[in-house]
Amino acid sequence: MFLIIGFVVVLFMVFGGYVFAGGKMEIIVHALPFELMIILGGSLGAFVIANSMGVIKKSLSGMGRAFKGAKWKRQDYVDLLSLLFVLIKTMRSKGVVAIEQHIEKPEESKIFNNFPRIAADHHVVAFIADYLRMMTMNFEDPHQMEDAMDQDLERHHAEEHEPQHALQTMADGLPAVGIVAAVLGIIKTMAAINEPVEVLGRMVGGALVGTFLGIFLSYLMVAPIAGRFGQVLNEESQFFNIIKTVLISHLHGNAPQISVEIGRRNVPAQHQPDFAELEDALAELPPDL
Repeated sequence: MFLIIGFVVVLFMVFGGYVFAGGKMEIIVHALPFELMIILGGSLGAFVIANSMGVIKKSLSGMGRAFKGAKWKRQDYVDLLSLLFVLIKTMRSKGVVAIEQHIEKPEESKIFNNFPRIAADHHVVAFIADYLRMMTMNFEDPHQMEDAMDQDLERHHAEEHEPQHALQTMADGLPAVGIVAAVLGIIKTMAAINEPVEVLGRMVGGALVGTFLGIFLSYLMVAPIAGRFGQVLNEESQFFNIIKTVLISHLHGNAPQISVEIGRRNVPAQHQPDFAELEDALAELPPDL
């Protein structure tokens, strides 16, 4: 929503300021289709050349994610902490045998299914289940586990940011492609050097539209989308960091309540539940979990 508002503001301020200053939209409107064909067409072609199909698909979906914002909301963090509390409490009180049925087939687990939004995310469920499974295999050194998680998260972070970097690279190149379009316009103008000054002026103006569009699309359209996409990825990665924090705290021997409280303190500020809110959520958990 805010992205759309931002784009409306950009369009109004840029083109409104131009018109209010006495500029004529006729030249821009006339040149726009051809300049867009050169600039956007060339940039998209280069984008396809430079990236794999997987990165291209993730980039397209990433633009949608930039508009929608981060997936996880305040209640999701409460649910995640509640889920982790139940899992580590079960492991501590009933042993590893009791937890195996939940981590081997999480899609059939009543613990996971009690939190449907989390259960629907394959990557989150797999991350939790994989590291709990390692704990059941006596891999319980908190420092080694933290190193393993950090390497896993670093790889995941790099893969997730590939499409964002691809969009940013495209944004960085758009001004140069705009210059290409402008140069082509000047070549066209030079070929018509015998035309009247009025005609040449319009042709030069049309050529300069290419430079304008390249810079406009780069800094006021594509780069902001890429930047917002990066923010969304960084915010969503905090979900995995909370999982790591709680599980490592558990391995250090802390009680489940302490572990989830440490996790709560690491939730992003805009989504962080207060102590009482988390306590109420834990108290309302079904007794059969």
